[in-house]
Amino acid sequence: MLQRLSNGLARCEEITAAVLAAAVTCLILTNIAFRALGSPLYWVSELAIYAMIWMTFLIAGAVLKRRQGIAVTLLSDLLPPTGRKLVGVAVDAMVLLFALLLVWLCWRWYQPLTLAQTGFDTRAFQGQTFNFIYAENTSTLGIKKFWAWLIVPWFALSLSLHGVSNLVQSLTAKRGRV
Repeated sequence: MLQRLSNGLARCEEITAAVLAAAVTCLILTNIAFRALGSPLYWVSELAIYAMIWMTFLIAGAVLKRRQGIAVTLLSDLLPPTGRKLVGVAVDAMVLLFALLLVWLCWRWYQPLTLAQTGFDTRAFQGQTFNFIYAENTSTLGIKKFWAWLIVPWFALSLSLHGVSNLVQSLTAKRGRV
C-alpha cells in the first residue's frame, strides 16, 4: 500500500511538472511576443519563475522516488552485493533524514499552530513571532509569497513519503535476499 501510494504520488508529480514545463514555455513565448510588440507583461516573467520553481521541486521528488538522481558510484561499484545493498539502505536513510529535517524546518518556518492560535490574524502572528512569512507580497503578481513557497513543505512531505517507501523497499529486499 505504501509503495502504491508513493508511486501514485510520484506519477502525479511527474504529470504536474510536465504541465508546468509546458506552461513555462508558453509564458516565456507570450512574454517574448508582448515585448516584441513593445508592451511587456512583467507579471508573466514572475509567474514563469514560480512555475519553474514548482516544476523543479515536483520533479525532484519523483526523481528521488525512482532513485534516478545523479550519483557517484565509484565506491559502491567496488563493493560486493551485500555492501551495495547496505550503501543503498544508507542512502535511502539519508534521503529520509533530510526530508524529515525539511519537514521540521517548514513547520518552524510556517508555524501553523501559532497562526491558528492568533485566529489567523497575520498581524498578531507577526507581532508574537517576528515571522513575516505571511506578509510579503510578490513583486508583480500581487499575491502573498507564502503561497508560492508552499511547494517547499509539499516537497518535504512528499519526499518523506518517498523516503519511507524506498527505505522499506530496500530493507525488505535486503532481508529477502540475504
